Amino acid sequence: MSEQDFDGHGVLVVGGTGGIGRATAVAFAAKGARVVVAGRNEAGGAETVAAIKAAGSEGRFVRTDVTRIDEV
Repeated sequence: MSEQDFDGHGVLVVGGTGGIGRATAVAFAAKGARVVVAGRNEAGGAETVAAIKAAGSEGRFVRTDVTRIDEV
């Protein structure tokens, strides 16, 4: 697998509901990865998943606060 080919692979992006995390999630999606976005902001997560789908891949949002051990 080259660094530019993530086809068929899954990626987890923590904090992917905006900013750098969203850009990272969409970049992985554009390279063929299926992306799970974890974060606290449900509206932002939905926007990121829409951007992932627009990039031609599959995405899913999981509401998670990584500062809480019971949510990880």
